[in-house]
Amino acid sequence: MTLDRRAVAAWCLYDWAMSAFNTVVGTFIFSVYFTSAVAESEVAGTTAWSRAMAISGLAIAVLSPMLGAIADQAGRRKPWLALFTGICLAGTVALWWVRPDPSNVVLALVGVAVATTAFELAGVFYNAMLPALSPPHMLGRISGWGWGVGYFGGLACLVLALFGFVQADGLFTGWIGTEAQANVRATSVLVAVWYALFALPLFLFVPDTPATGRPLGAAVRDGIGMLGRTLRYLRGNGNLVRWFIASALYRDGINTITAFGGIYAAGTFGMGFEEIVIFAIVLNVFAGTGAIGFAWLDDWFGAKRVILVSVLALCVTGAALLMVTEKTWFWVFALGLGIFFGPAQAAGRSFMARMAPPGMVTEMFGLYSLTGRAVGFVGPLALGFATEAFASQRAGMASVLIFFVIGFALMLTVREPASPPLRPEVAH
Repeated sequence: MTLDRRAVAAWCLYDWAMSAFNTVVGTFIFSVYFTSAVAESEVAGTTAWSRAMAISGLAIAVLSPMLGAIADQAGRRKPWLALFTGICLAGTVALWWVRPDPSNVVLALVGVAVATTAFELAGVFYNAMLPALSPPHMLGRISGWGWGVGYFGGLACLVLALFGFVQADGLFTGWIGTEAQANVRATSVLVAVWYALFALPLFLFVPDTPATGRPLGAAVRDGIGMLGRTLRYLRGNGNLVRWFIASALYRDGINTITAFGGIYAAGTFGMGFEEIVIFAIVLNVFAGTGAIGFAWLDDWFGAKRVILVSVLALCVTGAALLMVTEKTWFWVFALGLGIFFGPAQAAGRSFMARMAPPGMVTEMFGLYSLTGRAVGFVGPLALGFATEAFASQRAGMASVLIFFVIGFALMLTVREPASPPLRPEVAH
């Protein structure tokens, strides 16, 4: 298989595009704006946000494997990717109308939940494109490059958000104004424009898998039937089941931290908007460097080893992070935590690509998303309940360590394939 460098670059650039949503909306700016300025209190805001994320996770868990199976039957992935990218953009733009008043809580939560659901469903089809782009011996590197580029994309958008909008003397603040925190709300529009602009090269330059010629109705019927057969097949494949569960647990830990990291920093350590954005910028530098640096180790030593080392490091630094009370030590351990976010996620994607049987790539990534979300909606929900029960964000975040520990232990039992069973699909 000949490596199409332009297609690989365009595929990685989509990660650059979509990461702005996670970083600016989901973690460091809009989520903090919601809990500190829209909701009645930080505890109430954290609880409401966690429940909205839980509902979104449940929707993703139900829809992702079904849509993945249907896409495998229909062949093409780009139309599905375009659909969910568009829905995510619409939900993100809607956040502009969320003013700093408790009467806007419902609008904020609906907009974020819809955008997050579409964002994750788009990721199923985006990830499933990886094996068709990459020779088997480069899966780890290309997956890692994508994650690394994504982190730096989130970083670049955060820099623009900070110096262009959030700061009182920002480049665009004078034009937009600060009434009703318009300069902060405008970052949601920035994310939508950023996402749309940098996602475009994928649709122009990345080849899609060929259409099978099945009508949509037949593809839906056959996809649902195939999904049922696959679920029955999983009953006899304990290794694949253990992989799905282990990855779901450690991914949920990472997703919960990234979703609530900005909220935690603001509520527990008193960080303001500007400090949180600066912290996020540095964190993304560490995370992106880790993802790219470990990408070669994935191909050289295997994805399983990279995952185990990363999750173990997340356990250690996460525990230390929860015990510190001084902001300086928070920075130290949070940045140490960030180094291992990317390697764990990128190696998980390449491991899934190696485990997926031929002709079932999108469906397997749909199940990958399903298992992540089947546990994933529990993570934010547990965090919300713990935060509410103990009236402490620190207690809520402590629940995340359980997912890392169990995921690590279960991952030890998963057998890594000696060679990828997947052969890249012929793209047109």
